[in-house]
Amino acid sequence: MATAKLAVLGTFIALLGSVSCQTQSGYGGGYGGSSPTPTPTPTPSYPSPAPTPPTAGGLRVGYYDDKCPNAEAIVKAAVEAADAGKKAGLVRLFFHDCFVRGCDASVLLKPTSDNPQPEMLGIPNLSLRGFEVVDAAKAALEAACPGVVSCADILAFAGRDASASLSGGAIAFAVPAGRYDGNVSLASETLPNLPPPFADVPRLKAMFAAKGLDTLDMVALSGAHSIGRSHCSSFSDRLPPSTGSDMDAALAAKLKADCASPTGADNTVPQDYRTPDRLDNQYYMNVIGHKVLFASDAALLKSNETVGLVYAAAFSQKAWQYKFGEAMVKMGNTEVKTAANGEIRKVCGFVNKPYSG
Repeated sequence: MATAKLAVLGTFIALLGSVSCQTQSGYGGGYGGSSPTPTPTPTPSYPSPAPTPPTAGGLRVGYYDDKCPNAEAIVKAAVEAADAGKKAGLVRLFFHDCFVRGCDASVLLKPTSDNPQPEMLGIPNLSLRGFEVVDAAKAALEAACPGVVSCADILAFAGRDASASLSGGAIAFAVPAGRYDGNVSLASETLPNLPPPFADVPRLKAMFAAKGLDTLDMVALSGAHSIGRSHCSSFSDRLPPSTGSDMDAALAAKLKADCASPTGADNTVPQDYRTPDRLDNQYYMNVIGHKVLFASDAALLKSNETVGLVYAAAFSQKAWQYKFGEAMVKMGNTEVKTAANGEIRKVCGFVNKPYSG
């Protein structure tokens, strides 16, 4: 078994190529005692720079250097002022934006008389958090550089900065920018595009592939389930007395107690009881230990296409950190808007008013 796991790790690192030098840490405490501890393996050397996958046309690192030099620093300051829950929300907000109409900040648009049902009111988006952080960054940017920095780029920067903060600086990657904001946002487009918590691997693969992301990207980005909280209704089908669920019995009992509500409220619980505010590879050890919430998480252990990648991420936090950053950049290339089909919003929650002359 140890030989097989070492072979999986070697395959994963080969897929990554060279990996950036990052610091690995261990974290204890939390729910359920010790998690499955992978057999120690030699730590490879990772000498190369941060990930730089191909970018969408028009996007480039340092895009605002000559347009609004402090743009990225302003966004970072807004993110750093947020608590861990909102930082986790920003990572999810970026994901949910990119999977519907591309990375165009359409998820930020608020209801209006012209469009009473934007994306933010779609069922998968009702629990999104972090909007106020984006609004704060936008207000500061408009004061410094009016009409220059798009809300779509703010979301991309915020997703990066939140990932860095929640990983203690271990996840670090450059973000190409130059996106424009979209002006269409429809709640009806959320369910068909956002992966549901009950999806199996074939469905997950298809939904990620539709956004230009492969199986390795999918497994790497799933590690974001090591932060944030989930509504109990999202995994109620996996709790006793359900049949067919292989969830760890102690976790199932803990969840059932935490989800119980005399008023019928849909309580929330940490997605990772062990390191709930740390973006790390604990998620993959949770998958191996049957200590994950969603059927879509558990499915990664049941497919020959993903089980090796799960073990590899669990055994090498550095390799996963690199691939997570690379996948975030790749996801940020999805259906990017340009000046021809987008705008730079003055306020992230509303499209600009047409110029009346």
